[in-house]
Amino acid sequence: MTFADLRLSDFLDAVAAKQPTPGGGAVASVVAALAAALGRMVVNYSAGKKSLLAHDALHQGALRSLQELGARALELAEEDAAAYGRLNALWKLEKNDPKRIAEFGAAIEQAIAAPHAVLHACMETLRLLQRLCGATSRSLASDLAMAAILAEAGARSAAWNVRINLPLLEDESVKQMFEQTLEQTLGDAGNIAREIELACMRQTKPSH
Repeated sequence: MTFADLRLSDFLDAVAAKQPTPGGGAVASVVAALAAALGRMVVNYSAGKKSLLAHDALHQGALRSLQELGARALELAEEDAAAYGRLNALWKLEKNDPKRIAEFGAAIEQAIAAPHAVLHACMETLRLLQRLCGATSRSLASDLAMAAILAEAGARSAAWNVRINLPLLEDESVKQMFEQTLEQTLGDAGNIAREIELACMRQTKPSH
């Protein structure tokens, strides 16, 4: 059974349990999926409204993209857990074990790749939510803002799962590249999320 198939209460209990997975990687992925789902709700309520018909193409494209992003985020929860399991198993072997020597580098790359993909899914979600500002129902402004907050939280959470594995990389230039791009991406995530929140705040102010 995948994490996506678990009841919410069972997933929460599994996260809380004294076991390696699901852990932070799965939580970051689920937060990313929630951001996409909440964005879809905003669009579903907005699509077809007479006052917003000019944005119909944007709405239809957003629904497809957000559904794909949410589904991908849940797939990445499984990929992250599998990557952790593989790396953890190799970690327990002696350093001179042939299997560890042969597979450790690829296992590290896999353990970084999954959360890095979650980070970028969150960024795609944020950019799409940014485009939806002013193109969705004013009554859903708080939900659009919350979707942005969740997407930023997912990005920041996923970044931690990238950072935790960077010391295992041998190539210093690759480490520096990841560190620099992480800071830049998280800065962009924060800026976009704040911009969306401000736009939503303007929508909720009473008109005079």
